[in-house]
Amino acid sequence: MCHALLQDPNFFRLLLRIDEELACEVHAGRCECGGVLHRANYPRKPRGCLNEVRAEFESRFSFCCADCRKRKTSTSVRFLGRRIYLGLAVVLGSARHAGQNPAAARVCTTLDVPVRTLQRWRRWWSELFALTPLWQASGARFMPPVDSELFPTGLLERFAGDAAEQLMRLLVFLSPLTVTTVTLPEGR
Repeated sequence: MCHALLQDPNFFRLLLRIDEELACEVHAGRCECGGVLHRANYPRKPRGCLNEVRAEFESRFSFCCADCRKRKTSTSVRFLGRRIYLGLAVVLGSARHAGQNPAAARVCTTLDVPVRTLQRWRRWWSELFALTPLWQASGARFMPPVDSELFPTGLLERFAGDAAEQLMRLLVFLSPLTVTTVTLPEGR
């Protein structure tokens, strides 16, 4: 099941590679003022991360303009905004906690997540996620509609593939939420 991915260093390395590619796309561009972008990563102290890959997860890829000094941060599949837990921990912890089953206790123990934090994540999924610009713009693309009471599990199940592919695709889908300005592709 998905919680096994929390112990898989290869899955963590896959997320790192995806973030590196997203960062390269941002770095290849220029600042809005036309200036060159220089690397200016944010330090992070990620929770929910395997010890063997922790060093690779201790910074969030970001850039700073050489002229106007404005920061430009790439989207991320590793981090879910400013949360200290990794995005996969938030998704899996919330999905497992939703059912109040023994697997929820196992995820709490594995991630060392306090129950109050899991409850806060569940509130975010059930009350605030549906109000995000990302879901407002993309939610109608899921047919039949995803029941907001079943977030994130109901959303995770809509992505094709095995558990690792589903989780990776969901994290890519959520990546626009990891930066302050959400830009969504034009859709039909």
